[in-house]
Amino acid sequence: MIEEAETAQWPDQRFFVSYTGVKLPFTLVNPIAADALSNRNTFIRAYFDAAGVLRGFDKVVYGEIELSHRYAYHDNGALRHAAIVMLDEEPAELAFDAAGIPIASEA
Repeated sequence: MIEEAETAQWPDQRFFVSYTGVKLPFTLVNPIAADALSNRNTFIRAYFDAAGVLRGFDKVVYGEIELSHRYAYHDNGALRHAAIVMLDEEPAELAFDAAGIPIASEA
């Protein structure tokens, strides 16, 4: 999984019910107040930088992280890199050009 120390650089944490979409970065939906988390079995813990840009999120299910996304962006705001880790699966690293178009990985 992605290390917690990595997320310390993004102290703005927000919580959501879920995400939507198929294009990266995912869109997070239905914000949850931090004090309402004790009543939830599943939620999204999202990390934002000082400019309010989504840098990543963890899907938490019964206290365990089942899915993690981390994002990096080009200077123009287009997605540059996505690291995706799913429980019991190999991590995926995706690269995007300055227009946000996926770059084919070398095999």
